[in-house]
Amino acid sequence: MSGGVDSTLAAALLVEEGHDVLGGTLRLVDHPPAMDAPDPEGAALALGIPFIRWDLRAEFERLVISPFTAAYATGRTPNPCALCNARVKFGLLLEKARELGADALATGHYAGIISEPDRLPRLVRGADRRKDQSYFLFAVARAALSQVRFPLGGLTKDEVRAMARERGLAAAELAESQEICFVPGDDYAGFLARRSPAGAFVPGAIVDTAGRRLGGHRGLAHYTVGQRRGLGVAVGRPLYVVAIDPAKNELVVGADEDLWRRGLVAADVNWLADEPAGEFRAAVRIRSRHEPAPATLAPAGEGAWRVQFDEPQRAITPGQAAVFYDNETVLGGGWIK
Repeated sequence: MSGGVDSTLAAALLVEEGHDVLGGTLRLVDHPPAMDAPDPEGAALALGIPFIRWDLRAEFERLVISPFTAAYATGRTPNPCALCNARVKFGLLLEKARELGADALATGHYAGIISEPDRLPRLVRGADRRKDQSYFLFAVARAALSQVRFPLGGLTKDEVRAMARERGLAAAELAESQEICFVPGDDYAGFLARRSPAGAFVPGAIVDTAGRRLGGHRGLAHYTVGQRRGLGVAVGRPLYVVAIDPAKNELVVGADEDLWRRGLVAADVNWLADEPAGEFRAAVRIRSRHEPAPATLAPAGEGAWRVQFDEPQRAITPGQAAVFYDNETVLGGGWIK
Protein backbone atom coordinates (compact mmCIF):
# COMPACT_ATOMS: atom_id res chain seq x y z
CA MET A 1 0.00 0.00 0.00
CA SER A 2 1.28 3.44 -0.94
CA GLY A 3 -1.67 5.17 0.70
CA GLY A 4 -2.82 6.52 -2.67
CA VAL A 5 -6.28 6.00 -4.07
CA ASP A 6 -5.42 2.94 -6.17
CA SER A 7 -3.84 0.74 -3.51
CA THR A 8 -6.29 1.93 -0.85
CA LEU A 9 -9.34 1.03 -2.93
CA ALA A 10 -7.76 -2.28 -3.94
CA ALA A 11 -7.41 -3.14 -0.24
CA ALA A 12 -10.95 -1.94 0.50
CA LEU A 13 -12.44 -4.15 -2.22
CA LEU A 14 -10.59 -7.19 -0.89
CA VAL A 15 -11.87 -6.49 2.63
CA GLU A 16 -15.41 -6.24 1.28
CA GLU A 17 -14.99 -9.58 -0.47
CA GLY A 18 -14.24 -11.15 2.89
CA HIS A 19 -10.52 -11.74 2.53
CA ASP A 20 -8.09 -11.60 5.45
CA VAL A 21 -6.11 -8.54 4.34
CA LEU A 22 -2.77 -7.23 5.57
CA GLY A 23 -1.59 -3.82 4.38
CA GLY A 24 2.11 -3.49 3.70
CA THR A 25 4.44 -0.84 2.37
CA LEU A 26 8.11 -0.67 1.46
CA ARG A 27 10.78 1.79 2.52
CA LEU A 28 12.92 2.06 -0.57
CA VAL A 29 14.84 5.35 -0.27
CA ASP A 30 16.60 7.44 2.38
CA HIS A 31 15.06 10.83 1.68
CA PRO A 32 12.00 11.73 3.82
CA PRO A 33 8.54 11.70 2.21
CA ALA A 34 7.02 14.96 1.03
CA MET A 35 4.71 16.83 3.40
CA ASP A 36 1.69 15.93 1.27
CA ALA A 37 2.73 12.29 0.71
CA PRO A 38 0.03 9.59 1.10
CA ASP A 39 -0.25 7.86 4.47
CA PRO A 40 -0.41 4.07 3.94
CA GLU A 41 -0.54 3.25 7.65
CA GLY A 42 -3.45 5.66 8.14
CA ALA A 43 -5.23 4.14 5.15
CA ALA A 44 -4.84 0.65 6.60
CA LEU A 45 -6.08 1.83 10.00
CA ALA A 46 -9.17 3.36 8.38
CA LEU A 47 -9.90 0.01 6.69
CA GLY A 48 -9.45 -1.85 9.97
CA ILE A 49 -6.62 -4.03 8.69
CA PRO A 50 -3.17 -4.70 10.21
CA PHE A 51 -0.19 -2.92 8.72
CA ILE A 52 3.47 -3.81 8.23
CA ARG A 53 6.44 -1.90 6.84
CA TRP A 54 9.52 -3.51 5.27
CA ASP A 55 12.87 -1.75 4.89
CA LEU A 56 14.28 -2.72 1.48
CA ARG A 57 16.54 0.28 0.89
CA ALA A 58 19.71 -1.75 0.36
CA GLU A 59 18.00 -4.17 -2.01
CA PHE A 60 16.33 -1.36 -3.95
CA GLU A 61 19.67 0.40 -4.36
CA ARG A 62 21.26 -2.75 -5.76
CA LEU A 63 18.39 -4.00 -7.91
CA VAL A 64 16.90 -0.77 -9.28
CA ILE A 65 18.83 2.44 -8.62
CA SER A 66 22.31 1.16 -9.55
CA PRO A 67 21.15 -0.29 -12.91
CA PHE A 68 19.16 2.90 -13.55
CA THR A 69 22.17 5.17 -13.11
CA ALA A 70 24.59 2.85 -14.90
CA ALA A 71 22.37 2.74 -17.99
CA TYR A 72 22.98 6.41 -18.74
CA ALA A 73 26.72 5.81 -19.05
CA THR A 74 26.05 3.44 -21.93
CA GLY A 75 23.72 5.77 -23.82
CA ARG A 76 20.50 4.02 -22.81
CA THR A 77 17.31 5.45 -21.31
CA PRO A 78 16.30 3.02 -18.53
CA ASN A 79 12.85 1.98 -17.33
CA PRO A 80 13.12 1.70 -13.53
CA CYS A 81 9.42 0.97 -12.93
CA ALA A 82 9.59 -2.28 -14.92
CA LEU A 83 12.74 -3.27 -13.02
CA CYS A 84 11.10 -2.49 -9.69
CA ASN A 85 8.00 -4.52 -10.52
CA ALA A 86 10.02 -7.56 -11.53
CA ARG A 87 12.70 -7.49 -8.87
CA VAL A 88 11.11 -5.77 -5.88
CA LYS A 89 7.30 -5.64 -5.86
CA PHE A 90 6.66 -9.03 -7.45
CA GLY A 91 10.02 -10.42 -6.41
CA LEU A 92 11.16 -9.52 -2.90
CA LEU A 93 7.74 -8.36 -1.68
CA LEU A 94 6.10 -11.53 -2.93
CA GLU A 95 8.70 -13.50 -1.00
CA LYS A 96 7.83 -11.49 2.13
CA ALA A 97 4.16 -12.26 1.58
CA ARG A 98 4.88 -15.97 1.28
CA GLU A 99 6.93 -15.90 4.49
CA LEU A 100 3.88 -14.49 6.27
CA GLY A 101 1.76 -17.34 4.91
CA ALA A 102 -0.21 -15.16 2.51
CA ASP A 103 -2.04 -16.80 -0.39
CA ALA A 104 -1.67 -13.84 -2.71
CA LEU A 105 -0.15 -10.39 -3.22
CA ALA A 106 -2.54 -7.68 -4.43
CA THR A 107 -1.67 -4.21 -5.74
CA GLY A 108 -3.47 -1.27 -7.29
CA HIS A 109 -2.01 -1.78 -10.77
CA TYR A 110 -4.24 -1.22 -13.80
CA ALA A 111 -3.80 -4.64 -15.35
CA GLY A 112 -5.57 -7.98 -15.18
CA ILE A 113 -4.85 -11.61 -14.40
CA ILE A 114 -7.04 -14.21 -16.13
CA SER A 115 -7.14 -17.68 -14.59
CA GLU A 116 -8.70 -20.54 -16.54
CA PRO A 117 -9.06 -24.25 -15.74
CA ASP A 118 -6.01 -26.33 -16.67
CA ARG A 119 -4.09 -23.27 -17.88
CA LEU A 120 -1.46 -21.03 -16.32
CA PRO A 121 -2.68 -17.50 -15.48
CA ARG A 122 -2.39 -14.81 -18.15
CA LEU A 123 -1.47 -11.15 -17.76
CA VAL A 124 -3.80 -8.86 -19.73
CA ARG A 125 -4.17 -5.14 -20.35
CA GLY A 126 -6.16 -3.01 -17.92
CA ALA A 127 -9.65 -1.84 -18.92
CA ASP A 128 -8.58 1.81 -18.69
CA ARG A 129 -6.40 2.28 -21.77
CA ARG A 130 -5.07 5.60 -20.44
CA LYS A 131 -3.83 3.98 -17.23
CA ASP A 132 -2.99 0.45 -18.44
CA GLN A 133 0.20 -0.67 -16.68
CA SER A 134 0.68 -4.08 -18.31
CA TYR A 135 3.70 -2.67 -20.17
CA PHE A 136 5.55 -2.21 -16.88
CA LEU A 137 4.82 -5.79 -15.78
CA PHE A 138 6.38 -7.71 -18.68
CA ALA A 139 9.48 -8.74 -16.69
CA VAL A 140 7.60 -10.27 -13.74
CA ALA A 141 8.34 -13.98 -13.38
CA ARG A 142 5.62 -16.10 -14.96
CA ALA A 143 5.45 -18.29 -11.86
CA ALA A 144 4.45 -15.24 -9.79
CA LEU A 145 1.20 -14.64 -11.69
CA SER A 146 -0.63 -17.40 -9.85
CA GLN A 147 -0.19 -15.46 -6.58
CA VAL A 148 -0.89 -11.96 -7.90
CA ARG A 149 -4.21 -10.09 -7.79
CA PHE A 150 -5.13 -6.81 -9.48
CA PRO A 151 -8.54 -5.75 -8.08
CA LEU A 152 -8.63 -2.59 -10.25
CA GLY A 153 -7.90 -4.26 -13.58
CA GLY A 154 -11.47 -3.97 -14.82
CA LEU A 155 -11.99 -0.36 -13.67
CA THR A 156 -11.18 3.07 -15.04
CA LYS A 157 -9.43 5.72 -12.98
CA ASP A 158 -12.63 7.77 -12.83
CA GLU A 159 -14.50 4.74 -11.51
CA VAL A 160 -11.79 4.13 -8.92
CA ARG A 161 -12.02 7.68 -7.59
CA ALA A 162 -15.82 7.54 -7.53
CA MET A 163 -15.80 4.24 -5.64
CA ALA A 164 -13.27 5.61 -3.16
CA ARG A 165 -15.48 8.65 -2.54
CA GLU A 166 -18.52 6.42 -2.03
CA ARG A 167 -16.59 4.61 0.70
CA GLY A 168 -15.40 7.80 2.33
CA LEU A 169 -11.73 7.01 1.74
CA ALA A 170 -9.47 10.00 2.32
CA ALA A 171 -7.21 8.87 -0.51
CA ALA A 172 -10.00 9.62 -3.02
CA GLU A 173 -8.91 13.25 -3.32
CA LEU A 174 -5.15 12.76 -3.35
CA ALA A 175 -3.31 14.03 -6.41
CA GLU A 176 -1.58 11.42 -8.53
CA SER A 177 2.20 11.34 -8.43
CA GLN A 178 3.94 11.57 -11.80
CA GLU A 179 7.47 11.31 -10.42
CA ILE A 180 9.85 8.39 -10.18
CA CYS A 181 9.73 7.56 -6.48
CA PHE A 182 13.47 7.68 -5.83
CA VAL A 183 14.19 11.00 -7.60
CA PRO A 184 13.45 13.83 -5.10
CA GLY A 185 11.59 16.74 -6.65
CA ASP A 186 11.73 15.07 -10.07
CA ASP A 187 15.29 16.47 -10.42
CA TYR A 188 16.72 13.86 -12.79
CA ALA A 189 19.81 15.88 -13.70
CA GLY A 190 20.75 16.50 -10.07
CA PHE A 191 20.11 12.89 -9.08
CA LEU A 192 22.18 11.50 -11.94
CA ALA A 193 24.97 14.03 -11.43
CA ARG A 194 25.35 12.79 -7.86
CA ARG A 195 25.27 9.09 -8.69
CA SER A 196 26.12 8.36 -12.32
CA PRO A 197 29.58 7.54 -13.66
CA ALA A 198 31.42 10.75 -14.45
CA GLY A 199 31.43 10.00 -18.17
CA ALA A 200 27.68 10.48 -18.37
CA PHE A 201 28.16 14.22 -17.79
CA VAL A 202 31.29 14.97 -19.83
CA PRO A 203 30.51 17.60 -22.50
CA GLY A 204 30.92 16.48 -26.09
CA ALA A 205 29.93 17.12 -29.68
CA ILE A 206 26.49 17.31 -31.23
CA VAL A 207 26.73 15.98 -34.79
CA ASP A 208 24.27 15.45 -37.61
CA THR A 209 23.61 12.06 -39.21
CA ALA A 210 26.53 12.68 -41.62
CA GLY A 211 28.93 13.27 -38.71
CA ARG A 212 29.22 17.05 -39.13
CA ARG A 213 29.65 18.94 -35.84
CA LEU A 214 26.75 21.32 -35.11
CA GLY A 215 27.49 22.26 -31.51
CA GLY A 216 28.15 20.84 -28.07
CA HIS A 217 26.16 18.85 -25.50
CA ARG A 218 26.24 19.02 -21.67
CA GLY A 219 26.72 15.28 -21.10
CA LEU A 220 24.84 12.38 -22.67
CA ALA A 221 22.75 11.67 -19.54
CA HIS A 222 20.75 14.84 -20.24
CA TYR A 223 19.28 13.43 -23.48
CA THR A 224 17.07 10.68 -24.86
CA VAL A 225 16.10 9.54 -28.35
CA GLY A 226 13.29 11.68 -29.76
CA GLN A 227 14.12 14.72 -27.63
CA ARG A 228 13.77 18.11 -29.31
CA ARG A 229 13.99 20.71 -26.57
CA GLY A 230 17.19 21.77 -24.88
CA LEU A 231 19.58 20.88 -27.69
CA GLY A 232 20.92 24.41 -28.07
CA VAL A 233 21.50 24.01 -31.80
CA ALA A 234 19.79 26.19 -34.43
CA VAL A 235 19.91 25.20 -38.10
CA GLY A 236 16.64 26.67 -39.33
CA ARG A 237 14.62 23.45 -38.95
CA PRO A 238 13.54 21.23 -36.06
CA LEU A 239 16.18 18.80 -34.83
CA TYR A 240 15.72 15.70 -32.68
CA VAL A 241 18.05 13.31 -30.91
CA VAL A 242 18.22 10.26 -33.17
CA ALA A 243 21.09 8.38 -31.48
CA ILE A 244 23.42 8.51 -28.49
CA ASP A 245 27.00 7.33 -29.03
CA PRO A 246 28.79 6.86 -25.68
CA ALA A 247 31.94 5.43 -27.35
CA LYS A 248 32.49 8.77 -29.11
CA ASN A 249 30.62 10.85 -26.49
CA GLU A 250 28.53 12.21 -29.36
CA LEU A 251 24.89 13.19 -29.57
CA VAL A 252 23.51 12.51 -33.05
CA VAL A 253 20.65 14.74 -34.19
CA GLY A 254 18.51 14.78 -37.31
CA ALA A 255 15.10 15.49 -38.77
CA ASP A 256 11.89 13.80 -37.72
CA GLU A 257 12.14 11.33 -40.59
CA ASP A 258 15.46 10.10 -39.15
CA LEU A 259 13.64 8.89 -36.03
CA TRP A 260 11.57 6.23 -37.80
CA ARG A 261 12.79 2.62 -37.77
CA ARG A 262 11.42 -0.69 -39.03
CA GLY A 263 12.90 -2.93 -36.37
CA LEU A 264 14.74 -3.55 -33.12
CA VAL A 265 16.41 -6.28 -31.11
CA ALA A 266 14.95 -7.07 -27.68
CA ALA A 267 17.40 -8.71 -25.26
CA ASP A 268 16.84 -10.74 -22.08
CA VAL A 269 13.29 -11.59 -23.14
CA ASN A 270 10.97 -12.76 -20.35
CA TRP A 271 8.04 -14.95 -21.38
CA LEU A 272 4.64 -14.79 -19.66
CA ALA A 273 3.26 -17.30 -22.17
CA ASP A 274 4.84 -20.36 -23.77
CA GLU A 275 7.95 -19.31 -25.67
CA PRO A 276 7.41 -19.69 -29.43
CA ALA A 277 9.58 -22.23 -31.21
CA GLY A 278 10.30 -19.83 -34.06
CA GLU A 279 9.04 -16.84 -35.99
CA PHE A 280 5.60 -15.55 -34.96
CA ARG A 281 3.30 -12.55 -35.22
CA ALA A 282 2.45 -10.15 -32.37
CA ALA A 283 1.72 -6.51 -31.61
CA VAL A 284 4.70 -4.79 -29.99
CA ARG A 285 4.70 -1.79 -27.67
CA ILE A 286 7.92 0.26 -27.44
CA ARG A 287 6.90 2.68 -24.67
CA SER A 288 4.10 2.92 -22.14
CA ARG A 289 2.05 5.41 -24.21
CA HIS A 290 2.65 3.63 -27.51
CA GLU A 291 -0.18 1.66 -29.08
CA PRO A 292 1.07 -1.87 -29.83
CA ALA A 293 2.11 -2.10 -33.49
CA PRO A 294 1.89 -5.26 -35.69
CA ALA A 295 5.22 -7.00 -36.18
CA THR A 296 6.97 -10.25 -37.01
CA LEU A 297 9.30 -11.63 -34.33
CA ALA A 298 12.14 -14.10 -34.81
CA PRO A 299 14.75 -15.59 -32.44
CA ALA A 300 18.07 -13.72 -32.43
CA GLY A 301 20.02 -15.99 -30.10
CA GLU A 302 21.04 -15.80 -26.42
CA GLY A 303 17.55 -14.91 -25.21
CA ALA A 304 17.09 -12.07 -27.71
CA TRP A 305 14.38 -11.62 -30.35
CA ARG A 306 14.39 -9.52 -33.50
CA VAL A 307 11.27 -7.43 -34.10
CA GLN A 308 10.34 -6.30 -37.62
CA PHE A 309 7.40 -3.89 -37.70
CA ASP A 310 4.91 -3.81 -40.55
CA GLU A 311 5.25 -0.02 -40.54
CA PRO A 312 8.13 2.14 -39.24
CA GLN A 313 7.88 3.26 -35.59
CA ARG A 314 9.11 6.56 -34.18
CA ALA A 315 11.89 7.02 -31.61
CA ILE A 316 12.70 3.42 -30.71
CA THR A 317 14.85 3.95 -27.62
CA PRO A 318 17.60 1.63 -26.33
CA GLY A 319 17.04 0.81 -22.66
CA GLN A 320 13.27 0.95 -22.86
CA ALA A 321 11.11 -2.17 -23.08
CA ALA A 322 9.60 -3.87 -26.11
CA VAL A 323 6.50 -5.74 -24.91
CA PHE A 324 4.70 -8.35 -27.03
CA TYR A 325 0.90 -8.66 -27.11
CA ASP A 326 -1.63 -11.09 -28.54
CA ASN A 327 -4.73 -8.90 -28.48
CA GLU A 328 -5.18 -8.24 -24.74
CA THR A 329 -2.66 -10.80 -23.49
CA VAL A 330 0.95 -9.95 -22.64
CA LEU A 331 3.12 -12.67 -24.18
CA GLY A 332 6.38 -11.32 -22.82
CA GLY A 333 8.95 -8.69 -23.59
CA GLY A 334 12.58 -7.64 -23.43
CA TRP A 335 14.90 -4.65 -23.24
CA ILE A 336 15.52 -2.72 -26.44
CA LYS A 337 19.15 -3.26 -27.36
